[in-house]
Amino acid sequence: MRWIKDNALSLAFLVMFLLALAGQAWSGAIHYNEEQLVNGLQPVSVWAYVTSSSFAVDVAENWQSEYLQFLLFIVLTVWLVQKGSPESKQPGEEGPEADREQLVGEHAEKNSPRWARARGARLWMYSNSLGLVMGTIFVLSWLAQSVAGLAAYNSERITDLRDPVTWGWYVTSSEFWNRSLQNWQSELLAVLSMVVLSIYLRQRGSPESKPVGAPHRATSVEG
Repeated sequence: MRWIKDNALSLAFLVMFLLALAGQAWSGAIHYNEEQLVNGLQPVSVWAYVTSSSFAVDVAENWQSEYLQFLLFIVLTVWLVQKGSPESKQPGEEGPEADREQLVGEHAEKNSPRWARARGARLWMYSNSLGLVMGTIFVLSWLAQSVAGLAAYNSERITDLRDPVTWGWYVTSSEFWNRSLQNWQSELLAVLSMVVLSIYLRQRGSPESKPVGAPHRATSVEG
């Protein structure tokens, strides 16, 4: 029970993610089969749907936009600040900060991660590991979206008795970028809203909010 309590936030989001993914698979299969019947085609099982390119492209395009959001937020908050936001560093503290502040190299503590005591490439890699992993997942999700999207798009073209297109044609088409940008703009708006609204609004007890009584100008202060 102690382990569950210590990891409750991660477990809660994992359960909600799995439930949402299962719901997407179920409702998506129903919608897909409705279109199949309209086009005079045979309906498919839920398993056939979740292993299809149609399901894969819908999942991948959402994943890549989410990880793009986190990648940009992680990297841009190193150099850019927003006065009054708990999501920002203090004005004047822009940049990667000194080794003493980051507890690396000779300033590492006894319980610091081992690579925090390293030098050179290992230290650089660990110092940027969060952004690197988020960026890698974004790129892989983007590639998965492009491949699955190409398969789904060509399937529609073949059904309409049109010639299939190449991967290069697809990733430069309005079809691909319309799917991508409609997700990107919503994620960027969500981050913008969080950064700005957290200056003036509060959520008592949340580390994503300033203390209720903190002044609006207080920056990098969490409740």
